[in-house]
Amino acid sequence: MTALLRVENLVKHYAPGQGLLSRLLGQKPRMVQALNGVSLEIRAGETLGLIGESGCGKSTFGRAILRLHEPTSGSVRFGGTDVLALDPAALKAMRRRMQIIFQNPYASLNPRKTVAQILAQPLRLHGLASGAELQERVRAMLAHVGLRPSHAERYPHQFSGGQRQRIGIARALILNPEFVVCDEPVSALDVSIQAQIIELLARLKRELGLTYLFISHDIAVIGYVSDRVAVMYLGEIVETGPARAVLHAPQHPYTKALMSAVPGGGAEDRVRLLGDLPSPMDPPPGCRFHTRCGFATDLCRSTVPPQRALQGERMVACHHFPETPP
Repeated sequence: MTALLRVENLVKHYAPGQGLLSRLLGQKPRMVQALNGVSLEIRAGETLGLIGESGCGKSTFGRAILRLHEPTSGSVRFGGTDVLALDPAALKAMRRRMQIIFQNPYASLNPRKTVAQILAQPLRLHGLASGAELQERVRAMLAHVGLRPSHAERYPHQFSGGQRQRIGIARALILNPEFVVCDEPVSALDVSIQAQIIELLARLKRELGLTYLFISHDIAVIGYVSDRVAVMYLGEIVETGPARAVLHAPQHPYTKALMSAVPGGGAEDRVRLLGDLPSPMDPPPGCRFHTRCGFATDLCRSTVPPQRALQGERMVACHHFPETPP
């Protein structure tokens, strides 16, 4: 399977807003190191699940590859095209092929526009349809995501959370993209609705031949939807591989700890996370996970672990695990 998206050494650092006192004292702001050299590839037709704790950089990564956040450095190639080198006109054209479904359906839809206006806007912006054809494409997309044609004239506040997320999905797909970033698409929904949206996304992937980057902190969801999994910790990828292999036989201590936290699941030898996630403004030296790892040594505290290739297309960034490559 060929790589549709190839990301190499992606870095995103930014300065947070300063308080008044800091500005008056002339203090230089510390940079938030949201992404620190992330390399991943996503193959055509697959779902790559990206998992990690809140604040580890998952959403920043999803938005950076679409240039909703401008990366600090690195390379993003989509279908062989260097996305970071595109001028505004070329980037606008590329956006037809790369879309995003946002996490919060209550905040991502314009409350002043009807559903018809929300779905028609991308088509008008790209000059793809007008008049009767535009209206027909809007109605067809509503039907595709399980909504009625009469819903087109309603406003977002007149829908439930699950219905709003269906509208968000329709907006992302109305341009017929090839690749979609699903940024925590079910985390803001009731548990009873989550399964419906997950099944909808799976059906649309099959019918439309889509490729997904599926971002979540929910291991059960990631395990259900993903072909391959990448585990992110504090802006770095610590483990990748086929979903079943990574989630049933994790090799990195952080992945083991995530699995150990799942009720009734996880690794045979349970691993506990020590302390809290460090600040991305002041990440630890060496292995960023060493401050919370019960296996850390002086080597971990001083030296960044390289990505080690394992059998079965697996990679792990750890000095000590696996002790014997599987």
